[in-house]
Amino acid sequence: MKSIVTTMGSMMLLMVCMNAAAQEEHASSHSKEEGNRNVMLNAASANGPREIQIGLPSADVNVLENGLPVTYATNPHTVNTMWRGDASLSHQGLLKIAETAITTGNIGYAVNSFTQLGEKGFNGTLNYKSNHFGLQEFSLNLNGDMGKNWFYSVNMYQDFDPGTFKIKSTPYQDRTQIYKALVTKRYDNNAGEFTVGYKYSNSHNVYNYATQSAPFIYVGDGSVKEYGKFKLGTTSYLPTENTMTYRNMRTGQLEQTTLYDACLNRSSELSLMNKYRFDNGWEWKVVARYDHSRGAMVYQTPMAIIDLKSQENQAAYNYQFTDIDGKQKAYEGQYVQTRMSCLNAGTIDEFLFTSELSKQWRNSTLRLGLNEWFYNIDYCSNTTMYDQSVPADGSYAVRLWDANKRDSYFYDFNKNASEYYKGHENKLALYLTHDWDVTPKFNLYYGARLEWQSLNGENAAVKNAAGNYVGRFADYHLGATAADGTVISPVNLSYDWLNYDLSLAATYKLTDNFGFTGDFTYIVQHPKFEAFAPATLPNTDKISVPLGRVGIYYNNAWLSLTSMFSYISKTNNNSTLNLQHGSEIKAAPLSYDIQTWGWTTDAVMHPFKGFDFHCLFTYQKPTYKKFETSVTFNDGYTGTINATGNTVAEIPEILIELDPSYMITKDIKLWTSFRYFSKTYANINEAYYFNGHWETFGGVNWQVNKRLSLGCTVVNFLNQTGAKGSIAGAELITKDEAKDIKNQIMTGSYLRPFTIEVNASLKF
Repeated sequence: MKSIVTTMGSMMLLMVCMNAAAQEEHASSHSKEEGNRNVMLNAASANGPREIQIGLPSADVNVLENGLPVTYATNPHTVNTMWRGDASLSHQGLLKIAETAITTGNIGYAVNSFTQLGEKGFNGTLNYKSNHFGLQEFSLNLNGDMGKNWFYSVNMYQDFDPGTFKIKSTPYQDRTQIYKALVTKRYDNNAGEFTVGYKYSNSHNVYNYATQSAPFIYVGDGSVKEYGKFKLGTTSYLPTENTMTYRNMRTGQLEQTTLYDACLNRSSELSLMNKYRFDNGWEWKVVARYDHSRGAMVYQTPMAIIDLKSQENQAAYNYQFTDIDGKQKAYEGQYVQTRMSCLNAGTIDEFLFTSELSKQWRNSTLRLGLNEWFYNIDYCSNTTMYDQSVPADGSYAVRLWDANKRDSYFYDFNKNASEYYKGHENKLALYLTHDWDVTPKFNLYYGARLEWQSLNGENAAVKNAAGNYVGRFADYHLGATAADGTVISPVNLSYDWLNYDLSLAATYKLTDNFGFTGDFTYIVQHPKFEAFAPATLPNTDKISVPLGRVGIYYNNAWLSLTSMFSYISKTNNNSTLNLQHGSEIKAAPLSYDIQTWGWTTDAVMHPFKGFDFHCLFTYQKPTYKKFETSVTFNDGYTGTINATGNTVAEIPEILIELDPSYMITKDIKLWTSFRYFSKTYANINEAYYFNGHWETFGGVNWQVNKRLSLGCTVVNFLNQTGAKGSIAGAELITKDEAKDIKNQIMTGSYLRPFTIEVNASLKF
């Protein structure tokens, strides 16, 4: 899990605030979607949807295709390995929070997409994208009819992405291929359609979690500067060696793999879709999908940087490396980076089924739905540690070993964040929504979901004879024996819970232009199966998420404005911190609460012909509640964290989004997007912080004719460089300890570098 295998900043993936709240009101009150979110304009990824910020730690990025989640759980099978916003899609939108909660049981926004089905005649779409780093992305959809109301649609997606720097350990940072084929039978009298589809995907997705770290100099005032000639975002920080040695959690055997092979994701899906309109106005939709897959992701998480020239370390280490000629040499550099590799992989079988019955009257729409979602997985995360050089000249890093301690690169197999679980999770849910124009001035939307969640299987949260969790240790695996004599064997799991979601939204038009709006969503969940992966059982109490918002809106011919106050909280977030003291790492489990107050003002303006301007301002105060944990290290030191009341790490208090665009001619559009993130803390104790920064995008789109469109996008056109997120290995650092730390080398993630992208789309 992300929260277990990474340092605090990247661990939480805290995508922030309430800023998406207001824009819902710009859509029709009857619409399940909203607009103006630039969801595919992503400062973290070249080809995935952006995470919409709602003020809570992000869990899964919800992406739906044809009404079903693209993947039931994103660890270890991420959305980007089997879904892209390519030519195979006829529609993409963004589901509102209430709609996502009622129909899926999850909190947050969801990308809503639908596959392109066959149409009359012969139709085709060819999309192409490239950038100045060498990305090559192709997508082709062909569809048409076969007579007698039979239709076909086929699609191919190919991605060859070297990333923004070359890494020698893999040929690409992303190599993904997706194939789809669908056959549709349309019923007579436009009564509906039945579709059978097949999808195959094969993806080596390296860059998501293996390459997004780099060294820099932390100045001490919230700014960073480059370490030597190392360029953030355009210099590789991965060693050149390709192989990794690990101990198999299941068998205990030492095995080898490569980064590219360990990231292999493969999926075969069969889907059935049916839509039928009855004569009495009711519409029935059914969609079902079976998926057999291998999901995998690899983290290469930086932990500590060791200063070999410091007084206490000069005689403590004896690092060696092998040069390109195969000769063993003493390492003469000043710094050594320790890394934890987490090889997450699982074999997955999932069956997802949703049936929905709906009817629309003159002033209301009623919908009844059923979910039956079954997820079976055999998963483990094998962890291994290694050390590497920190080259100040910007050259490739090399792996090192400390000859005082060992004679090989890899060590501490499965000691820290290793994971294991096997079994199935089932969710059976009924839901209802009613969208009702009570009067011409008053709209009421309400919905409810009742869900039965069942878990059955096993994990490795083993207790000793005294009733205490054994925890992980070096060379941990099923069948291993701990120091106290406890034999590590699978532990059976069986849980049944009742979850529910409620949602209520109301809009009152005081005048034709001005009114009040508010909504309330309350979600009760329980831990997902993946929460049982660590060495201790999670808090299995209910997870409650209340979200309330109230505000005003104003619309006229050139302005659409909403201003809202918001509150959201979440109880019993299960997580595990990997705390570091010296060169030792200990896992510390905890369960904590979080809450966020926010005020958002959002406006879409059309001041003159051809010019559109969207702007959004958010102020928020996200804080930890009951955030306390501790762990005792081998030398007797007890590392303690009490972050209750602290501002949540990585979350800014102020966000600004500015999106102006102008139609130069009826066919040429010039656009930009500016996103500002204020100061963020880079560890839990508020000891380190990063100053505010801008994420910028801009481009031009040219509709050459009805068949051909061209575009050019510039990412980070202000060429702002710097660090973001968290600082590796800094969880236990306090404010007092950090106040005198200046101009020190550290490791963290970074802003996406300046990138020029070109794209073309041809319809035929």
